Amino acid sequence: MITLGQLKRRKDARFKVKRVGRGSGSGHGGHESSRGSKGQKSRTGGSIHPSFEGGQMPLQRRLPKQGFTQIPTEKVQIVNVDRLEKFSKDAVVDLESLKKKRLISSVGNPIKILGRGELKKSLTVKAHYFSKSAQDKIIKAGGKIEVLGVGH
Repeated sequence: MITLGQLKRRKDARFKVKRVGRGSGSGHGGHESSRGSKGQKSRTGGSIHPSFEGGQMPLQRRLPKQGFTQIPTEKVQIVNVDRLEKFSKDAVVDLESLKKKRLISSVGNPIKILGRGELKKSLTVKAHYFSKSAQDKIIKAGGKIEVLGVGH
């Protein structure tokens, strides 16, 4: 297989560079050097930006602005108290055990325990966030709560 580093230039593929502005004997127009007469584009270094519209309000300024960049928010996973009934009595409910029971999809995102339903078992629940009603229900059932740091 041939790669770009192995390519060589063909000897017959060389062209002379067009030299403009070197007199009438050069074959390129003499004193105007095939650039036309006068003006910005006839001068050395004279070029106009491609989006310049001759002083008219440019297209990118005439069109309305659109859209915005949304700041990414953290994806908090929610587990309700009634779903914790899957665990046995006095179990420790942490990220890995919630993942094993398929109550959360990712161990990397923070978890919030919400207070829907009832809890009849005493559990030690470790999560990043707890609602007030969830805290009350877990403690009322004889369990404990442990708040994890967001970065764990």
